[in-house]
Amino acid sequence: MPLHNAADRVMEGVRSVQGQSLADWELLVVDDASTDDSGARVEALAAEDARIRVLRLECNGGPAVARNAGIRAARGRYIAFLDSDDAWAPDKLARQVALMERGVVFSFTAMERFDEQGRRLSAAGVPERVAYEELLKTNYVGCSTAMYDTRYFGKVEMPLIDRRQDYGLWLRLLKQAEFGHGLNEPLVRYTVRSGSVSSNKLTTAGYTWRVYRELEGFSRVRSAYCLAHQTGRAAVRNRLPGLARRLGWLHPVRGVAEADCHGPFGSSQ
Repeated sequence: MPLHNAADRVMEGVRSVQGQSLADWELLVVDDASTDDSGARVEALAAEDARIRVLRLECNGGPAVARNAGIRAARGRYIAFLDSDDAWAPDKLARQVALMERGVVFSFTAMERFDEQGRRLSAAGVPERVAYEELLKTNYVGCSTAMYDTRYFGKVEMPLIDRRQDYGLWLRLLKQAEFGHGLNEPLVRYTVRSGSVSSNKLTTAGYTWRVYRELEGFSRVRSAYCLAHQTGRAAVRNRLPGLARRLGWLHPVRGVAEADCHGPFGSSQ
């Protein structure tokens, strides 16, 4: 978990890990040179729970640097990610590890999106599996939903770019594995924050372009082709959901109706 000046929200995420039905976990919280008491708050919990470790970085390096520090320090077989804004459903690790133990080496789950006031916005489903070429056209993998097997991949770190480093990592993994496998259950609560980079579609498109050009080494033509798919599919999902479902670009979340505001995280009211 990368942590930077998130004292007002980090405790919910940490508590969601402590509340997992699968108790065999290690949480590495990487304090990325916070200037508030974020790290101190988590250290208070770590003093009571030996499964929590706090790593402190002297200089602020950004999410990729912090996540990579956590990857290097991790002692477990499976590496999962959780942002300080987000939270896991109680059965997230149990359900996902059970999938991984059936021979899956890279997996991800569906999630529910909430605003800063705790109101449910939408549910984001995932396909049963996705290959590299398909992920280039639609990134189905939310960072806080992902898990990979270090026995298969080794410790693969995120590329050191300002944004979309998680997407760069998923593409790296799928160059080594035939498929990533989706668990279409809403096991992550994702918070959409106003003014965030991810909420600005034009800015996000710019960073996605950099992934294609700088990380994947694509030509301008191929980069434009992939980006057109990303933006075009998103538009179809938003405006023509029925068509998107028929084309396989939209995946209703198992057990959660789109109009329903009740999932593993409770009501949005």
